[in-house]
Amino acid sequence: MADITTQQIQELRARTGAGIKDCKAALVDSEGDFTKATEYLRQKGLASAVKKASRAATEGIVHSYIHFGSRIGVLVEVNCETDFVARREELKDLADSVAKQIAASPNVEYVSVADIPAEFVEKEKQIEAGKDDLASKPAAIRDKIVLGRIEKRLKELCLLDQPYIKDQSITVDELVKQTGAKLSENVKVRRFVRFVVGEEIATEAPEAPAPVVESPAPVAEAPAEEPKKDKKDDKKKKK
Repeated sequence: MADITTQQIQELRARTGAGIKDCKAALVDSEGDFTKATEYLRQKGLASAVKKASRAATEGIVHSYIHFGSRIGVLVEVNCETDFVARREELKDLADSVAKQIAASPNVEYVSVADIPAEFVEKEKQIEAGKDDLASKPAAIRDKIVLGRIEKRLKELCLLDQPYIKDQSITVDELVKQTGAKLSENVKVRRFVRFVVGEEIATEAPEAPAPVVESPAPVAEAPAEEPKKDKKDDKKKKK
């Protein structure tokens, strides 16, 4: 068994936020390998979070984040079980990290796959199944390919399935569960909204100016014709 030093324990604790005993146990189990020790703690944290997931999370905070330049803003609600934990810096830090993740994820529309309407999922399946590259595939293979594409598509839309921007080795879901494990409570992201300046504003075409109707040029009146003299009258006058 590898000798585990206090410095190693402190370093692992700084990386993961886990307790001293947990860090020591992880390092012993992994024989001093930090990567394996981190994975050990992550798995332990996730297991602890699953046990807490059934407990009601009715407290929490609403956190706001305005991105640099003030053109993107985010509101996110993060829930926990007690008002005591709602005041903890760890929960506030989580909410801030999640809000920044949302700001950087323009394609994300839902918290989790469970929030996506069934009608949307069915429509996506029909679109994928009707693509030309699957027309010649056997039904069983086609269904498998469609399922894989749909799963990928739905994950792209869900916040919890996104790789965490500060640590691509974990997802946002794992980040939330790790925080819940540290706080010993059920912690979850309930909802969010992302604002972008100018988004969804209907651009109305400017009203076309009324056509200019030119007045017709005045028609010059023809000079009145002099009455024609009767030639017979002229002959009478000469006589």
